[in-house]
Amino acid sequence: MSGTRLRIAVFAVVAILVVSAGAQDEKNEIGGIVGRTFVSDQTIKGAAFFDPIIHTGKALSLEAEYGRRLYVTPIYAISGEVLFLYNHDIDLNAGTYPFSVVPKDMRAFFFTPGARVNFFPTTAVSPWVSFGGGFAHNHEGNVLIYGGKNPGKDTNSFAIEGGAGLDVKVWRKLSIRGEVRDFWSGEPDFPLAPTGRTRQHHYLVGGGAFWRF
Repeated sequence: MSGTRLRIAVFAVVAILVVSAGAQDEKNEIGGIVGRTFVSDQTIKGAAFFDPIIHTGKALSLEAEYGRRLYVTPIYAISGEVLFLYNHDIDLNAGTYPFSVVPKDMRAFFFTPGARVNFFPTTAVSPWVSFGGGFAHNHEGNVLIYGGKNPGKDTNSFAIEGGAGLDVKVWRKLSIRGEVRDFWSGEPDFPLAPTGRTRQHHYLVGGGAFWRF
Protein backbone atom coordinates (compact mmCIF):
# COMPACT_ATOMS: atom_id res chain seq x y z
CA MET A 1 0.00 0.00 0.00
CA SER A 2 1.40 3.43 -0.96
CA GLY A 3 1.95 6.15 1.61
CA THR A 4 -0.93 8.22 0.20
CA ARG A 5 -3.37 5.32 0.39
CA LEU A 6 -2.20 4.48 3.90
CA ARG A 7 -2.77 8.06 5.05
CA ILE A 8 -6.24 8.06 3.48
CA ALA A 9 -7.11 4.76 5.19
CA VAL A 10 -5.84 5.98 8.56
CA PHE A 11 -7.73 9.25 8.16
CA ALA A 12 -10.94 7.37 7.32
CA VAL A 13 -10.61 5.10 10.37
CA VAL A 14 -9.89 8.04 12.67
CA ALA A 15 -12.83 9.98 11.23
CA ILE A 16 -15.19 7.05 11.86
CA LEU A 17 -13.93 6.68 15.43
CA VAL A 18 -14.28 10.41 16.12
CA VAL A 19 -17.81 10.54 14.73
CA SER A 20 -18.74 7.42 16.66
CA ALA A 21 -17.35 8.85 19.88
CA GLY A 22 -19.23 12.09 19.32
CA ALA A 23 -22.45 10.19 18.70
CA GLN A 24 -21.97 8.26 21.93
CA ASP A 25 -21.54 11.52 23.86
CA GLU A 26 -24.93 12.69 22.56
CA LYS A 27 -26.94 9.98 24.27
CA ASN A 28 -30.24 11.81 24.80
CA GLU A 29 -32.83 13.13 22.38
CA ILE A 30 -36.12 14.97 22.69
CA GLY A 31 -38.49 15.79 19.89
CA GLY A 32 -41.98 16.01 18.49
CA ILE A 33 -44.01 14.70 15.57
CA VAL A 34 -47.10 16.10 13.84
CA GLY A 35 -49.20 13.82 11.66
CA ARG A 36 -52.45 12.00 11.04
CA THR A 37 -53.79 8.77 12.52
CA PHE A 38 -55.75 6.36 10.34
CA VAL A 39 -58.21 3.84 11.83
CA SER A 40 -59.89 1.32 9.55
CA ASP A 41 -63.69 1.30 9.22
CA GLN A 42 -65.53 -1.39 11.20
CA THR A 43 -68.83 -3.10 10.51
CA ILE A 44 -71.55 -3.06 13.18
CA LYS A 45 -72.86 -6.54 13.92
CA GLY A 46 -76.61 -7.17 13.56
CA ALA A 47 -77.35 -3.63 12.32
CA ALA A 48 -80.70 -3.12 10.53
CA PHE A 49 -80.16 0.42 9.30
CA PHE A 50 -78.38 2.17 6.44
CA ASP A 51 -74.58 2.53 6.61
CA PRO A 52 -73.90 0.02 9.42
CA ILE A 53 -70.21 0.96 9.47
CA ILE A 54 -68.21 2.98 11.98
CA HIS A 55 -66.18 5.58 10.09
CA THR A 56 -63.31 7.15 12.02
CA GLY A 57 -61.89 10.52 10.97
CA LYS A 58 -58.20 11.12 10.38
CA ALA A 59 -57.33 12.89 13.59
CA LEU A 60 -54.60 15.48 14.00
CA SER A 61 -51.92 13.67 15.98
CA LEU A 62 -49.23 15.14 18.21
CA GLU A 63 -46.42 12.93 19.48
CA ALA A 64 -43.78 13.81 22.07
CA GLU A 65 -40.71 11.58 22.27
CA TYR A 66 -37.75 11.12 24.58
CA GLY A 67 -34.98 8.67 23.75
CA ARG A 68 -31.65 7.61 25.24
CA ARG A 69 -29.03 5.63 23.42
CA LEU A 70 -27.89 2.60 25.34
CA TYR A 71 -25.44 1.02 22.91
CA VAL A 72 -23.83 2.46 19.78
CA THR A 73 -21.71 1.00 16.98
CA PRO A 74 -21.12 2.38 13.46
CA ILE A 75 -23.60 -0.24 12.14
CA TYR A 76 -26.45 0.02 14.63
CA ALA A 77 -27.54 1.70 17.86
CA ILE A 78 -30.04 0.57 20.48
CA SER A 79 -32.09 3.21 22.27
CA GLY A 80 -34.76 3.21 24.90
CA GLU A 81 -37.61 5.56 24.04
CA VAL A 82 -40.78 6.87 25.63
CA LEU A 83 -43.66 8.02 23.40
CA PHE A 84 -46.74 10.04 24.21
CA LEU A 85 -49.30 10.29 21.39
CA TYR A 86 -52.37 12.52 21.52
CA ASN A 87 -55.09 12.18 18.89
CA HIS A 88 -57.22 15.30 19.13
CA ASP A 89 -60.90 15.58 18.10
CA ILE A 90 -61.48 12.28 16.30
CA ASP A 91 -64.71 12.59 14.31
CA LEU A 92 -66.98 9.53 14.19
CA ASN A 93 -69.86 8.62 11.90
CA ALA A 94 -72.18 5.58 11.73
CA GLY A 95 -75.81 4.83 11.11
CA THR A 96 -78.38 7.42 10.05
CA TYR A 97 -81.13 9.47 11.66
CA PRO A 98 -82.82 8.41 13.97
CA PHE A 99 -80.38 5.51 14.52
CA SER A 100 -77.81 7.36 16.61
CA VAL A 101 -75.27 4.74 17.70
CA VAL A 102 -71.85 6.38 18.20
CA PRO A 103 -70.65 9.64 19.76
CA LYS A 104 -69.88 12.40 17.32
CA ASP A 105 -66.28 12.68 18.51
CA MET A 106 -63.64 11.29 20.84
CA ARG A 107 -60.00 11.66 21.85
CA ALA A 108 -57.27 9.08 22.33
CA PHE A 109 -54.02 9.02 24.32
CA PHE A 110 -51.14 6.53 24.09
CA PHE A 111 -48.13 6.18 26.39
CA THR A 112 -45.72 3.50 25.16
CA PRO A 113 -42.16 2.99 26.41
CA GLY A 114 -40.08 0.77 24.15
CA ALA A 115 -36.87 0.21 22.23
CA ARG A 116 -35.60 1.54 18.90
CA VAL A 117 -32.82 0.21 16.68
CA ASN A 118 -31.15 2.76 14.37
CA PHE A 119 -29.05 1.55 11.46
CA PHE A 120 -25.85 3.46 10.54
CA PRO A 121 -26.43 5.80 13.51
CA THR A 122 -23.21 7.78 13.06
CA THR A 123 -24.12 8.88 9.51
CA ALA A 124 -26.36 11.75 8.40
CA VAL A 125 -29.15 9.39 7.32
CA SER A 126 -30.32 6.61 9.64
CA PRO A 127 -33.33 4.30 9.14
CA TRP A 128 -34.82 2.65 12.21
CA VAL A 129 -37.41 0.26 13.61
CA SER A 130 -39.22 0.50 16.94
CA PHE A 131 -41.24 -1.73 19.26
CA GLY A 132 -42.88 -1.09 22.62
CA GLY A 133 -45.91 -1.42 24.83
CA GLY A 134 -47.83 0.61 27.34
CA PHE A 135 -51.11 2.35 28.03
CA ALA A 136 -54.01 3.62 25.86
CA HIS A 137 -57.00 5.76 26.87
CA ASN A 138 -60.12 6.54 24.83
CA HIS A 139 -62.17 9.56 25.93
CA GLU A 140 -65.63 9.68 24.32
CA GLY A 141 -67.87 12.67 23.75
CA ASN A 142 -71.07 12.86 25.80
CA VAL A 143 -73.46 13.34 22.85
CA LEU A 144 -74.34 10.87 20.09
CA ILE A 145 -73.91 11.98 16.50
CA TYR A 146 -77.66 12.32 15.81
CA GLY A 147 -78.59 13.47 19.29
CA GLY A 148 -79.06 11.81 22.64
CA LYS A 149 -76.76 10.93 25.50
CA ASN A 150 -73.85 8.61 24.78
CA PRO A 151 -74.15 5.45 26.94
CA GLY A 152 -70.51 4.53 26.27
CA LYS A 153 -67.74 5.03 28.78
CA ASP A 154 -64.09 5.99 28.60
CA THR A 155 -61.82 2.97 28.30
CA ASN A 156 -58.25 2.04 29.21
CA SER A 157 -56.29 -0.78 27.61
CA PHE A 158 -52.85 -2.20 26.98
CA ALA A 159 -51.29 -0.86 23.78
CA ILE A 160 -48.58 -2.36 21.59
CA GLU A 161 -46.50 -0.03 19.39
CA GLY A 162 -44.48 -0.95 16.32
CA GLY A 163 -42.99 1.40 13.78
CA ALA A 164 -40.31 2.37 11.30
CA GLY A 165 -38.85 5.62 10.13
CA LEU A 166 -35.91 7.66 8.87
CA ASP A 167 -33.74 10.22 10.70
CA VAL A 168 -31.82 12.87 8.74
CA LYS A 169 -29.32 15.17 10.41
CA VAL A 170 -29.75 18.74 9.17
CA TRP A 171 -27.75 21.01 11.51
CA ARG A 172 -25.42 20.26 14.40
CA LYS A 173 -27.55 18.33 16.92
CA LEU A 174 -30.84 18.92 15.08
CA SER A 175 -32.38 16.15 12.97
CA ILE A 176 -35.66 15.66 11.17
CA ARG A 177 -37.68 12.45 11.39
CA GLY A 178 -40.33 10.80 9.26
CA GLU A 179 -42.18 7.85 10.70
CA VAL A 180 -45.01 5.36 10.44
CA ARG A 181 -46.19 3.71 13.66
CA ASP A 182 -49.00 1.35 14.57
CA PHE A 183 -50.58 1.65 18.02
CA TRP A 184 -52.66 -1.51 18.56
CA SER A 185 -55.04 -1.08 21.46
CA GLY A 186 -58.48 -1.87 22.82
CA GLU A 187 -61.57 -0.62 21.01
CA PRO A 188 -63.72 2.23 22.36
CA ASP A 189 -66.91 1.37 24.23
CA PHE A 190 -69.79 1.65 21.74
CA PRO A 191 -72.74 -0.25 23.36
CA LEU A 192 -75.11 0.69 20.50
CA ALA A 193 -72.63 -0.30 17.78
CA PRO A 194 -71.03 -3.67 18.63
CA THR A 195 -68.39 -4.83 16.16
CA GLY A 196 -67.47 -8.15 17.75
CA ARG A 197 -63.88 -7.03 18.00
CA THR A 198 -61.82 -6.16 21.05
CA ARG A 199 -58.82 -4.36 19.54
CA GLN A 200 -58.02 -2.05 16.63
CA HIS A 201 -55.04 -0.50 14.83
CA HIS A 202 -54.15 3.20 14.88
CA TYR A 203 -51.72 3.98 12.05
CA LEU A 204 -49.76 7.18 12.62
CA VAL A 205 -48.06 8.85 9.64
CA GLY A 206 -46.08 11.93 10.56
CA GLY A 207 -42.94 13.99 10.53
CA GLY A 208 -41.08 16.28 12.87
CA ALA A 209 -37.72 17.01 14.44
CA PHE A 210 -35.62 16.15 17.47
CA TRP A 211 -32.61 17.58 19.30
CA ARG A 212 -29.79 15.36 20.49
CA PHE A 213 -27.81 16.26 23.61
